[in-house]
Amino acid sequence: MKQILLLTCSVLIPALLEAHPGTGIVIDSKGNIYYTDLRQVWKVEPSGRKTVAVPGVHTHELAIDKDDNIYGEHLWYNGERLNTWGHYVWKLHSSGTVERLKEPTPGFLEDYGFLRDSLGNVYWIHRFTTSRFMKRTPGGAVSTIASGKFSDIRWSYCTRAGVIYFVDLHKLYRLDQHGRFTLLAENLDDGRPGLGFSRRHNVYGIWADENENIYVAILSQKKVKRVTPEGKVEVIAYSKGVWSPTGGAFDKKGNLWLLENSATNQVRIRQIAAKDLGPKPNLVRTSLGNTVIIGGAAVLLGLVAAGIRKLSVISL
Repeated sequence: MKQILLLTCSVLIPALLEAHPGTGIVIDSKGNIYYTDLRQVWKVEPSGRKTVAVPGVHTHELAIDKDDNIYGEHLWYNGERLNTWGHYVWKLHSSGTVERLKEPTPGFLEDYGFLRDSLGNVYWIHRFTTSRFMKRTPGGAVSTIASGKFSDIRWSYCTRAGVIYFVDLHKLYRLDQHGRFTLLAENLDDGRPGLGFSRRHNVYGIWADENENIYVAILSQKKVKRVTPEGKVEVIAYSKGVWSPTGGAFDKKGNLWLLENSATNQVRIRQIAAKDLGPKPNLVRTSLGNTVIIGGAAVLLGLVAAGIRKLSVISL
């Protein structure tokens, strides 16, 4: 039995390490949840009905505007012989129709982003020796709003007011509307690699709540950390077994919908009730009756590792 488990781990863990999970999950004004599994974008209605909203797109990020339109990209690799990439940008209208905002283009996306404020301004980051933070207005005017030297800028998030939060390796920064950078938190990954991940991927997707607390998925350590506007950091949610958090979003009731990726590269979303968010590992229980899981099937190895005997699951 031990040999079987060791063999399983030797297969599952490298599969997760080689993957580059998505962070994209958004919730519209009607309570519909959209998330990416890197093959398509799924829609989960409040009733639990699950359908494919945008088929055949490899997008890591998703954005939503005030009118419930969803934005993403499709990124593809042209094979080892050419060793080139291509992309296009799409928009899912609230009516359900899909429009291409940018036609297929060689290379990676560099002149568009998935950070949006309530006025329709779009932001992105040119990462270089000196990184530039860019803004495009609804009228098409492009400008540099700030620049600075950072170690390794990773994921980012924009509030409705246009305040940008971004991860620089293991640090969290805020960029206000006046172009000023503020370091909010350091050492978010606790300094441990965890599961063999490269440390540059430890601090993953980030999102916010209504009070502008920032939440960070610590991918390799299976934690979600909350960073207050004053810089206080605490762990408020956990992933178990072979699952790791990659992104999240809050619904109108304050429940967290956590996007998770498994060691077999499955993707699921899991609801954690607002009352269960806190510094203690509330999800470590013999029964998870208050937890809703939507996505891939439960993995036996993960359940054994977590010591779970009963699990309330909704698989769609």
